[in-house]
Amino acid sequence: MAEYDAIILGAGAAGMMCAAIAGQRGRRVLLVDHADAPGKKILISGGGRCNFTNIHTAADRYLSANPHFAKSALGRYTAQDFIALVDRYGIAWHEKTLGQLFCDGSAKQIVAMLLEECAAGNVTMMLGQSVEDVTHGDGRYRVTTGGQTHMVPALVLATGGPSIPKMGASGFAYDVARHFGLSIVQPRPALVPFTLGGEDALFQSLSGVSAEVEVRWNKARFREAALFTHRGLSGPAMLQISSYWQHRTAIQVDFLPDRKPDWLLDEKRARPRTGLRRTLTDVLPERLVDALLERIGTQGELGSLTDKQLRQAGERLKGWPFTPSGTEGYAKAEVTVGGIATAGLSSRTMEAAKMPGLYAIGEAVDVTGWLGGYNFQWAWASGWSAGQAL
Repeated sequence: MAEYDAIILGAGAAGMMCAAIAGQRGRRVLLVDHADAPGKKILISGGGRCNFTNIHTAADRYLSANPHFAKSALGRYTAQDFIALVDRYGIAWHEKTLGQLFCDGSAKQIVAMLLEECAAGNVTMMLGQSVEDVTHGDGRYRVTTGGQTHMVPALVLATGGPSIPKMGASGFAYDVARHFGLSIVQPRPALVPFTLGGEDALFQSLSGVSAEVEVRWNKARFREAALFTHRGLSGPAMLQISSYWQHRTAIQVDFLPDRKPDWLLDEKRARPRTGLRRTLTDVLPERLVDALLERIGTQGELGSLTDKQLRQAGERLKGWPFTPSGTEGYAKAEVTVGGIATAGLSSRTMEAAKMPGLYAIGEAVDVTGWLGGYNFQWAWASGWSAGQAL
């Protein structure tokens, strides 16, 4: 039976990156995945075009119990490093808004590139095989998969979190980590649409309407598009704030991020005969304006409304509270907040302090990026760091 220096569990972004780097450093690597093909989440990302990194990557754009943990890996393997790899393979890409980079062609190009990199490192792949058992003794990890037991000095957990279970995602990495005495930060769905109930359920009639807003929760704030759905709120702004949001709290939505709070008073002086509805439909979708005004209860020509009424209407539109009833859960979550606690890992190598030879990388770890390529960059950086250390 073949001898290996390391087994990596999970042939996703982080696992393939780690395998390629370690293999090219002369390590004999076995990469195992229960899926029949590698990189399945990569293939569906970015609408099939893979938002593979973000040029504005910095540790403050990640959520973690230790906000400094990601700095080392992100500093050692940067967005520019990954762009250089993509360029080396002649993969054409473009920048969308907010520093997000996408393939011009298809996400398949990124998976093909990673497979080429693994091949260059003579990585052995075992796909369509679930792991039956993982134990440790005499300084070696025993991994049983496909009816065979392999003994190795190093084991890497790269199986992600439980988001998108229909792709085969699970909490497997947490189970193995717990088995070896690592602690877990309570996982929850992130980058996920909100559901609305109670009085807010009235907004479900707006399904399909979107507007650029600024959404706030505590100190977190994002300015991007929000989308009303038949179940609640989605769109980039809402996905972003969902990673920070806590149950039974309100988010504040500024529907007029480019306007001062008392701008309606200026409009009244300039155009007193114009209706409030007409003024608002110049800057917001009509269906949204009607729904908001119905709840504010103020109508008529600007000149016929008091300054106090206009000021109050302006303030409501600048800070509209929604208290989500929940989220759409792991089924619709792009990633998971929480996971294997960083306190037990080296920020430089991703190795567990109490279990030499055990590593955790990618989404399995309690490091979660913003929407827009940040989570891929964490996968590349953490995978590279562990690959250098194996």
